[in-house]
Amino acid sequence: MWTTGAEQVERAVDECVGLLGTVTDRDWENVRAGRLEWNCRETAVHVCVALLRYAGHLAARAEGRIPLAFGLEEGTGNDSVLQVIETTGALLTAAIRTTPREVRGFHPFPFRSANREGYAAMAVAELLLHTHDIAGGLGVAFEPDPELCDFVLTRIFPHAQPGPSPWATLLWATGRGDLPGRDPITAWQWSNNHVIPTDRLTLEGVTPAAAKDLATVGDGGFEWIEGGPMEGTRVGCGLVFKQYEDGVHRPEWGTYALVRREDGRALGAMGFHSVPDESGRVEVGYDLVEAARGHGYATEALIALSAWALGREEVRIVVANVERDNTPSHNVLARAGFKAVAEDDEQVTYELREPGV
Repeated sequence: MWTTGAEQVERAVDECVGLLGTVTDRDWENVRAGRLEWNCRETAVHVCVALLRYAGHLAARAEGRIPLAFGLEEGTGNDSVLQVIETTGALLTAAIRTTPREVRGFHPFPFRSANREGYAAMAVAELLLHTHDIAGGLGVAFEPDPELCDFVLTRIFPHAQPGPSPWATLLWATGRGDLPGRDPITAWQWSNNHVIPTDRLTLEGVTPAAAKDLATVGDGGFEWIEGGPMEGTRVGCGLVFKQYEDGVHRPEWGTYALVRREDGRALGAMGFHSVPDESGRVEVGYDLVEAARGHGYATEALIALSAWALGREEVRIVVANVERDNTPSHNVLARAGFKAVAEDDEQVTYELREPGV
Protein backbone atom coordinates (compact mmCIF):
# COMPACT_ATOMS: atom_id res chain seq x y z
CA MET A 1 0.00 0.00 0.00
CA TRP A 2 1.30 3.45 -0.93
CA THR A 3 2.42 5.75 1.88
CA THR A 4 2.30 9.51 2.27
CA GLY A 5 5.52 9.40 4.31
CA ALA A 6 3.99 10.37 7.66
CA GLU A 7 4.56 6.89 9.10
CA GLN A 8 8.20 6.95 7.97
CA VAL A 9 8.77 10.31 9.70
CA GLU A 10 7.32 8.90 12.91
CA ARG A 11 9.56 5.84 12.73
CA ALA A 12 12.63 7.97 12.04
CA VAL A 13 11.82 10.20 15.03
CA ASP A 14 11.54 7.07 17.18
CA GLU A 15 14.92 5.82 15.96
CA CYS A 16 16.55 9.20 16.57
CA VAL A 17 15.10 9.70 20.04
CA GLY A 18 15.60 6.07 20.97
CA LEU A 19 19.33 6.14 20.24
CA LEU A 20 20.13 9.66 21.47
CA GLY A 21 18.01 9.14 24.57
CA THR A 22 20.69 6.73 25.80
CA VAL A 23 23.37 9.45 25.79
CA THR A 24 21.58 12.55 27.08
CA ASP A 25 23.87 12.55 30.12
CA ARG A 26 26.90 13.15 27.90
CA ASP A 27 28.43 16.51 26.91
CA TRP A 28 26.92 17.47 23.53
CA GLU A 29 28.31 21.00 23.34
CA ASN A 30 32.03 20.26 23.33
CA VAL A 31 31.93 17.30 20.96
CA ARG A 32 31.96 17.65 17.17
CA ALA A 33 29.18 15.74 15.36
CA GLY A 34 31.01 13.34 13.07
CA ARG A 35 32.40 15.10 10.01
CA LEU A 36 30.25 18.20 10.52
CA GLU A 37 31.47 21.60 11.70
CA TRP A 38 28.63 21.70 14.24
CA ASN A 39 28.83 20.21 17.69
CA CYS A 40 26.35 17.53 18.74
CA ARG A 41 24.04 20.02 20.41
CA GLU A 42 23.95 22.34 17.37
CA THR A 43 23.25 19.36 15.14
CA ALA A 44 20.28 18.24 17.24
CA VAL A 45 18.85 21.78 17.23
CA HIS A 46 19.29 21.87 13.45
CA VAL A 47 17.05 18.80 13.20
CA CYS A 48 14.36 20.60 15.22
CA VAL A 49 14.56 23.64 12.94
CA ALA A 50 14.45 21.52 9.77
CA LEU A 51 11.36 19.61 10.87
CA LEU A 52 9.54 22.79 11.89
CA ARG A 53 10.48 24.57 8.66
CA TYR A 54 9.31 21.64 6.54
CA ALA A 55 5.98 21.57 8.39
CA GLY A 56 5.55 25.31 7.88
CA HIS A 57 6.41 25.34 4.19
CA LEU A 58 4.12 22.40 3.46
CA ALA A 59 1.18 23.59 5.58
CA ALA A 60 1.37 27.13 4.17
CA ARG A 61 1.84 25.94 0.55
CA ALA A 62 4.71 28.42 0.57
CA GLU A 63 5.98 29.63 -2.80
CA GLY A 64 9.17 31.06 -1.31
CA ARG A 65 11.38 30.55 1.69
CA ILE A 66 9.75 31.42 5.02
CA PRO A 67 12.30 33.36 7.16
CA LEU A 68 11.71 31.21 10.21
CA ALA A 69 13.96 31.72 13.24
CA PHE A 70 13.95 29.16 16.00
CA GLY A 71 15.69 28.74 19.32
CA LEU A 72 15.44 26.77 22.53
CA GLU A 73 14.98 28.27 25.96
CA GLU A 74 18.16 28.94 27.89
CA GLY A 75 19.11 25.99 30.03
CA THR A 76 17.27 23.41 27.94
CA GLY A 77 18.80 20.01 28.61
CA ASN A 78 19.64 17.34 26.09
CA ASP A 79 16.58 15.30 27.06
CA SER A 80 14.36 18.32 26.36
CA VAL A 81 16.01 18.79 22.96
CA LEU A 82 14.78 15.31 22.09
CA GLN A 83 11.32 16.30 23.29
CA VAL A 84 11.41 19.19 20.81
CA ILE A 85 12.43 16.78 18.04
CA GLU A 86 9.38 14.67 18.91
CA THR A 87 7.18 17.78 18.90
CA THR A 88 8.39 19.19 15.59
CA GLY A 89 8.21 15.70 14.10
CA ALA A 90 4.58 15.46 15.18
CA LEU A 91 3.82 18.82 13.56
CA LEU A 92 5.32 17.66 10.30
CA THR A 93 3.49 14.33 10.27
CA ALA A 94 0.22 16.18 10.90
CA ALA A 95 0.96 18.48 7.96
CA ILE A 96 1.78 15.51 5.73
CA ARG A 97 -1.42 13.66 6.64
CA THR A 98 -3.66 16.67 6.00
CA THR A 99 -2.04 17.88 2.78
CA PRO A 100 -3.38 16.68 -0.60
CA ARG A 101 -0.89 14.74 -2.71
CA GLU A 102 -0.63 17.38 -5.45
CA VAL A 103 0.11 20.31 -3.09
CA ARG A 104 3.67 21.59 -3.05
CA GLY A 105 5.65 23.91 -0.83
CA PHE A 106 8.92 25.73 -1.35
CA HIS A 107 12.23 23.95 -1.22
CA PRO A 108 15.29 25.05 -3.19
CA PHE A 109 16.65 21.63 -4.27
CA PRO A 110 16.61 21.35 -7.19
CA PHE A 111 13.40 22.72 -8.73
CA ARG A 112 12.22 25.00 -5.90
CA SER A 113 9.33 22.88 -4.63
CA ALA A 114 8.50 19.61 -2.90
CA ASN A 115 5.34 17.61 -2.26
CA ARG A 116 4.40 15.82 0.95
CA GLU A 117 6.47 12.74 0.08
CA GLY A 118 9.45 14.92 -0.67
CA TYR A 119 9.17 16.67 2.67
CA ALA A 120 8.77 13.33 4.42
CA ALA A 121 11.87 11.94 2.71
CA MET A 122 13.90 15.05 3.54
CA ALA A 123 12.79 14.84 7.18
CA VAL A 124 13.71 11.16 7.43
CA ALA A 125 17.10 11.97 5.91
CA GLU A 126 17.68 14.78 8.42
CA LEU A 127 16.76 12.50 11.31
CA LEU A 128 18.79 9.48 10.26
CA LEU A 129 21.88 11.26 9.00
CA HIS A 130 22.21 13.66 11.90
CA THR A 131 21.57 10.92 14.42
CA HIS A 132 24.48 9.17 12.72
CA ASP A 133 26.60 12.33 13.00
CA ILE A 134 25.85 12.81 16.69
CA ALA A 135 26.30 9.12 17.43
CA GLY A 136 29.66 9.18 15.67
CA GLY A 137 30.82 12.14 17.71
CA LEU A 138 29.79 10.43 20.94
CA GLY A 139 31.24 7.08 19.95
CA VAL A 140 28.04 5.02 19.81
CA ALA A 141 26.83 2.79 17.00
CA PHE A 142 23.77 3.60 14.91
CA GLU A 143 22.26 1.71 11.99
CA PRO A 144 18.67 2.55 11.08
CA ASP A 145 15.95 0.43 9.52
CA PRO A 146 16.96 -0.17 5.87
CA GLU A 147 13.35 0.40 4.77
CA LEU A 148 13.60 4.00 5.98
CA CYS A 149 16.82 4.48 4.04
CA ASP A 150 15.25 3.03 0.91
CA PHE A 151 12.28 5.36 1.37
CA VAL A 152 14.69 8.32 1.24
CA LEU A 153 16.79 7.05 -1.65
CA THR A 154 13.89 6.23 -3.98
CA ARG A 155 12.31 9.65 -3.50
CA ILE A 156 15.03 12.29 -3.20
CA PHE A 157 18.18 10.49 -4.44
CA PRO A 158 16.91 9.24 -7.82
CA HIS A 159 20.37 9.81 -9.31
CA ALA A 160 22.16 7.57 -6.76
CA GLN A 161 22.54 3.98 -7.91
CA PRO A 162 21.51 1.49 -5.21
CA GLY A 163 24.47 -0.11 -3.46
CA PRO A 164 25.00 -3.19 -1.29
CA SER A 165 22.65 -1.82 1.38
CA PRO A 166 20.34 1.21 1.57
CA TRP A 167 22.11 2.64 4.63
CA ALA A 168 25.58 2.31 3.08
CA THR A 169 24.24 3.92 -0.10
CA LEU A 170 22.69 6.83 1.79
CA LEU A 171 25.91 7.44 3.72
CA TRP A 172 27.91 7.39 0.48
CA ALA A 173 25.43 9.65 -1.34
CA THR A 174 25.76 12.27 1.41
CA GLY A 175 29.55 12.19 1.69
CA ARG A 176 29.58 10.19 4.91
CA GLY A 177 30.91 6.86 3.72
CA ASP A 178 32.58 4.95 0.93
CA LEU A 179 31.31 2.28 -1.45
CA PRO A 180 33.58 -0.17 -3.28
CA GLY A 181 34.20 0.88 -6.86
CA ARG A 182 32.71 4.36 -6.47
CA ASP A 183 34.40 7.71 -6.13
CA PRO A 184 33.84 9.52 -2.84
CA ILE A 185 31.12 12.18 -2.79
CA THR A 186 32.45 15.62 -1.87
CA ALA A 187 29.41 17.75 -2.78
CA TRP A 188 25.81 16.63 -2.88
CA GLN A 189 22.17 17.61 -2.71
CA TRP A 190 18.96 15.67 -2.79
CA SER A 191 16.57 15.97 -5.70
CA ASN A 192 12.83 16.52 -5.31
CA ASN A 193 10.73 15.57 -8.31
CA HIS A 194 10.29 18.00 -11.17
CA VAL A 195 6.88 19.43 -12.12
CA ILE A 196 5.78 21.29 -15.25
CA PRO A 197 2.43 23.15 -15.08
CA THR A 198 0.04 23.77 -17.97
CA ASP A 199 -3.39 25.39 -18.03
CA ARG A 200 -5.25 22.21 -17.13
CA LEU A 201 -2.53 19.78 -16.09
CA THR A 202 0.51 19.33 -13.94
CA LEU A 203 3.24 17.08 -15.30
CA GLU A 204 4.61 15.46 -12.14
CA GLY A 205 7.96 13.72 -12.28
CA VAL A 206 7.66 10.04 -11.34
CA THR A 207 10.15 9.04 -8.62
CA PRO A 208 11.88 5.63 -8.64
CA ALA A 209 9.54 4.60 -5.80
CA ALA A 210 6.46 5.49 -7.83
CA ALA A 211 7.94 3.94 -10.98
CA LYS A 212 8.53 0.62 -9.22
CA ASP A 213 4.97 0.61 -7.90
CA LEU A 214 3.45 1.55 -11.26
CA ALA A 215 5.55 -1.07 -13.07
CA THR A 216 3.67 -3.80 -11.21
CA VAL A 217 0.05 -3.41 -10.10
CA GLY A 218 0.21 -0.23 -8.01
CA ASP A 219 -0.98 3.30 -8.61
CA GLY A 220 2.33 5.02 -7.77
CA GLY A 221 0.60 7.18 -5.19
CA PHE A 222 -1.66 8.81 -7.80
CA GLU A 223 -5.43 8.73 -7.96
CA TRP A 224 -6.19 7.64 -11.52
CA ILE A 225 -9.30 8.22 -13.57
CA GLU A 226 -11.23 5.09 -14.49
CA GLY A 227 -9.20 2.78 -16.70
CA GLY A 228 -5.76 3.95 -15.59
CA PRO A 229 -2.92 3.48 -15.53
CA MET A 230 -2.50 2.05 -19.02
CA GLU A 231 -0.11 -0.77 -19.89
CA GLY A 232 2.20 1.63 -21.73
CA THR A 233 2.59 3.64 -18.54
CA ARG A 234 3.49 0.52 -16.58
CA VAL A 235 6.05 -0.57 -19.16
CA GLY A 236 7.61 2.90 -19.31
CA CYS A 237 7.84 3.08 -15.52
CA GLY A 238 9.52 -0.32 -15.48
CA LEU A 239 12.20 1.12 -17.74
CA VAL A 240 12.58 4.12 -15.44
CA PHE A 241 13.16 1.90 -12.43
CA LYS A 242 15.66 -0.20 -14.40
CA GLN A 243 17.57 2.98 -15.23
CA TYR A 244 17.58 3.84 -11.52
CA GLU A 245 18.95 0.41 -10.61
CA ASP A 246 21.64 0.80 -13.28
CA GLY A 247 22.64 4.24 -12.00
CA VAL A 248 21.81 6.04 -15.26
CA HIS A 249 18.46 7.58 -14.29
CA ARG A 250 18.28 11.35 -14.56
CA PRO A 251 14.91 12.30 -13.10
CA GLU A 252 14.05 15.30 -15.27
CA TRP A 253 14.59 13.07 -18.34
CA GLY A 254 12.30 10.34 -17.03
CA THR A 255 8.52 9.89 -16.91
CA TYR A 256 5.88 12.41 -15.86
CA ALA A 257 2.37 11.60 -14.69
CA LEU A 258 -0.26 13.84 -16.28
CA VAL A 259 -2.40 15.08 -13.39
CA ARG A 260 -5.59 17.04 -14.01
CA ARG A 261 -5.50 20.20 -11.94
CA GLU A 262 -9.24 20.48 -11.37
CA ASP A 263 -9.48 17.23 -9.39
CA GLY A 264 -5.89 16.00 -8.86
CA ARG A 265 -6.47 12.79 -10.80
CA ALA A 266 -3.90 11.23 -13.12
CA LEU A 267 -5.01 10.52 -16.68
CA GLY A 268 -1.82 9.40 -18.42
CA ALA A 269 1.95 9.60 -18.59
CA MET A 270 4.49 11.28 -20.84
CA GLY A 271 8.24 11.35 -20.78
CA PHE A 272 11.62 10.77 -22.35
CA HIS A 273 13.17 7.44 -23.29
CA SER A 274 16.59 8.55 -22.05
CA VAL A 275 18.80 11.59 -21.64
CA PRO A 276 19.61 13.68 -24.75
CA ASP A 277 22.28 12.19 -26.99
CA GLU A 278 25.47 13.93 -28.09
CA SER A 279 23.74 15.54 -31.08
CA GLY A 280 21.05 17.08 -28.85
CA ARG A 281 18.27 14.68 -29.76
CA VAL A 282 15.83 13.37 -27.15
CA GLU A 283 12.90 11.04 -27.77
CA VAL A 284 9.50 11.50 -26.18
CA GLY A 285 6.61 9.07 -25.71
CA TYR A 286 3.18 9.21 -24.08
CA ASP A 287 0.20 7.17 -23.01
CA LEU A 288 -3.31 8.42 -22.17
CA VAL A 289 -6.16 6.62 -20.42
CA GLU A 290 -8.95 6.04 -22.96
CA ALA A 291 -11.50 8.08 -20.98
CA ALA A 292 -9.23 11.14 -21.21
CA ARG A 293 -8.70 11.03 -24.97
CA GLY A 294 -10.24 13.56 -27.31
CA HIS A 295 -9.96 16.50 -24.91
CA GLY A 296 -6.59 17.89 -26.02
CA TYR A 297 -4.73 16.78 -22.89
CA ALA A 298 -1.96 14.98 -24.78
CA THR A 299 -1.37 17.96 -27.05
CA GLU A 300 -1.29 20.36 -24.11
CA ALA A 301 1.20 18.19 -22.23
CA LEU A 302 3.39 17.57 -25.26
CA ILE A 303 3.65 21.28 -26.05
CA ALA A 304 4.73 22.00 -22.47
CA LEU A 305 7.20 19.11 -22.17
CA SER A 306 8.77 19.81 -25.56
CA ALA A 307 9.12 23.52 -24.78
CA TRP A 308 10.82 22.66 -21.50
CA ALA A 309 13.22 20.28 -23.25
CA LEU A 310 14.10 22.71 -26.04
CA GLY A 311 14.77 25.33 -23.40
CA ARG A 312 17.68 23.24 -22.15
CA GLU A 313 21.13 23.83 -23.63
CA GLU A 314 21.67 20.11 -24.28
CA VAL A 315 18.57 19.72 -26.49
CA ARG A 316 18.15 20.81 -30.10
CA ILE A 317 15.57 18.30 -31.39
CA VAL A 318 12.67 16.43 -29.77
CA VAL A 319 11.80 13.18 -31.58
CA ALA A 320 8.71 10.97 -31.51
CA ASN A 321 8.13 7.64 -33.26
CA VAL A 322 4.50 6.63 -33.91
CA GLU A 323 2.93 3.52 -35.44
CA ARG A 324 1.64 4.24 -38.95
CA ASP A 325 -1.97 3.39 -38.07
CA ASN A 326 -2.11 5.43 -34.84
CA THR A 327 -4.04 8.35 -36.31
CA PRO A 328 -4.80 10.09 -32.97
CA SER A 329 -1.10 10.28 -32.11
CA HIS A 330 -0.27 11.64 -35.55
CA ASN A 331 -2.83 14.38 -34.93
CA VAL A 332 -1.42 15.14 -31.46
CA LEU A 333 2.09 15.56 -32.86
CA ALA A 334 0.90 17.77 -35.70
CA ARG A 335 -1.04 20.02 -33.32
CA ALA A 336 2.04 20.26 -31.10
CA GLY A 337 4.12 21.52 -34.05
CA PHE A 338 6.03 18.33 -34.90
CA LYS A 339 6.88 17.53 -38.53
CA ALA A 340 7.10 14.07 -40.10
CA VAL A 341 10.67 13.52 -41.30
CA ALA A 342 10.90 9.77 -42.02
CA GLU A 343 8.81 6.62 -42.21
CA ASP A 344 9.00 2.90 -42.82
CA ASP A 345 6.52 0.05 -42.97
CA GLU A 346 5.82 0.22 -39.23
CA GLN A 347 6.21 3.79 -37.98
CA VAL A 348 6.59 7.47 -38.76
CA THR A 349 9.29 9.63 -37.17
CA TYR A 350 8.42 13.17 -36.15
CA GLU A 351 10.70 15.99 -35.02
CA LEU A 352 10.33 19.32 -33.31
CA ARG A 353 13.42 21.48 -33.61
CA GLU A 354 14.57 24.54 -31.77
CA PRO A 355 14.30 27.67 -33.92
CA GLY A 356 17.09 27.88 -36.46
CA VAL A 357 18.01 24.18 -36.39
